[in-house]
Amino acid sequence: MKAIISTTIITLLACLSLQAKERPNIVLIFLDDAAYSDFRPFGNPPYATPNVERLAAEGVRYTRFHVPQAVCSASRAALLTGCYPHRNRVVNAIAPGRRGLDPKHPIIAETFKQHGYATAHFGKWHLGDIPATRPMSRGFDQHAGLLVSNDMWRHNPVWKKGHGDLPLPYWENGAIKIADISPDDQKHLTAWATEGATRFIRSQAGKKPFFLYLAHSMPHVPLYCRDEFKGKSGAGLYGDVITEIDWSVGEIMTALRESGVEQDTIVLFTSDNGPWEEFGNHAGKTPFREHKATSFEGGIRSAFTVKYPRELKPGTVSDRAFGSIDLYPTLAALAKVPLQEKDTDGKNVWPLMRGDEGAQNPHRHYFISTGWDLEAVMSSDGKWKLHLPHGYRDVIRPGHDGGRGETQTSMLEESLFNLIDDPIEQNNLIAKHPDIAKELREAGADYLKRFPPPAE
Repeated sequence: MKAIISTTIITLLACLSLQAKERPNIVLIFLDDAAYSDFRPFGNPPYATPNVERLAAEGVRYTRFHVPQAVCSASRAALLTGCYPHRNRVVNAIAPGRRGLDPKHPIIAETFKQHGYATAHFGKWHLGDIPATRPMSRGFDQHAGLLVSNDMWRHNPVWKKGHGDLPLPYWENGAIKIADISPDDQKHLTAWATEGATRFIRSQAGKKPFFLYLAHSMPHVPLYCRDEFKGKSGAGLYGDVITEIDWSVGEIMTALRESGVEQDTIVLFTSDNGPWEEFGNHAGKTPFREHKATSFEGGIRSAFTVKYPRELKPGTVSDRAFGSIDLYPTLAALAKVPLQEKDTDGKNVWPLMRGDEGAQNPHRHYFISTGWDLEAVMSSDGKWKLHLPHGYRDVIRPGHDGGRGETQTSMLEESLFNLIDDPIEQNNLIAKHPDIAKELREAGADYLKRFPPPAE
C-alpha cells in the first residue's frame, strides 16, 4: 500500500513539474510614469541601465507599443482585464477608499489561478481600495505594497489640501503591515517589491507555473531610492531611481536563472504611461510629443521588451504595433488558459510579436482616451492616428526638484498624423487624406455607441 501511495506521489510531482515546463511562467514588470527613453537601449540617458539592456538583448525590443489611456488606474485596469477603459469603467486615478475595478471584469491573476497558476503581486495596485477589489480578492496568492499612488499621502501638500491627513498604509497579504508609511519607508519601496518578487520566484520554481506582477511605485513622484543608490547615477535623483529599478530587473533575472526556470519564463518590461513632465527634473524624457495624461505619443507609447527564450529571437527590434489590452489574451493563449472572445477587447497578437512572416494585427483600430473623452483613434498597423478635437494639459513651466510646474489647457483641432513618418505628431495631414480621417472618425463613433460614457 505504501509503495502504491509513493508511486502516486512521484507521478503527481512529475506531472506538476511537466506542467510547469509546458506552460510558461510569466513575470510582468510594470513601471509607473517611466518615460520611453529612460532606459537603454530605448534611449541614451546619462546613466547606465545594463540589466534592461541585457533583457532587450536577450529578447525583443518593441518600439510601437501603446496603452489606451495614459493615467495610472486606467492603464492598469486595461492591462489586467484586456478591456478598454470605457468597458471596464476605470478612468483616471482611483482615490483611497474607492471601489475601483468592478469584480465582474476578470483579471489575469484570477483566470490564471483558476487554471493552475501560482500568482503574486508586489508593488503598486491602484485598482480599488475596498475588500472586494484589493489584490487578495482578485486572484493573487501573495501581495505586498501600496494600494494607491505613492503621492497620495499627507506629506504631499497638494494631496493634503484636498484629502487631509489620511494615512498611506503598506499592505501585506490582506493586512496592513505599516499603518502610515514615512519618507524613510518610501526609500525601500523598490527593494521591498523586488525582494518579495525574488522570494516568490525561488519558492515556486519547478513546482507549478506562476504569474508574477511586479508593479513598481517608481519613478512616480515623490522620488525615493535607497541610500546606496543616492548619487550612483551621476544624473540626479531621477537617474538614481531609474538605476535602482534597473538593479531590480537584474535581481529578477538572477532569481529566474538560479532557480532553473529562465528558459521557461516570459519576462515583460514596460510602463503604464509616459512621464509626468510638469515635475521637470523629477520626470523622464520622451522623444515624442507631450506626456502622461495626454493622448499624444509621449503619453501612450511605452518602451516594451519581452524575453521568452523558447520562441523569441534574441536581440530583435520590432516595429509591429499593438497595445497593452492585447497582453492578457496573448499570455492566456501561450499559457493554454481558455478565454471567451467576449471577455476582452484585446486579441492574441503572439504571431505579430514573434515576427511570423505575414502576421497581421487582428484589430482594425485602437482607441485612446483621457478620462471619459475618446480623444484619438489609431489604425492597427500603427501608421495613422486621428486626434478628435480636444483640450489637453500643456506644460508651460516645468517644476524643479520635486516641485510641480505650471500648466495650461491647450486645444487641438481634428488632426491626422502619419506616425511612421511623423512620430512626434507635428504635421496634420487631414486635408490630404480625408478618406482615412473619415474611416477613423467613423470607427470612433461606433466605439462610443458600444461603450457610451456615463450620462452627466
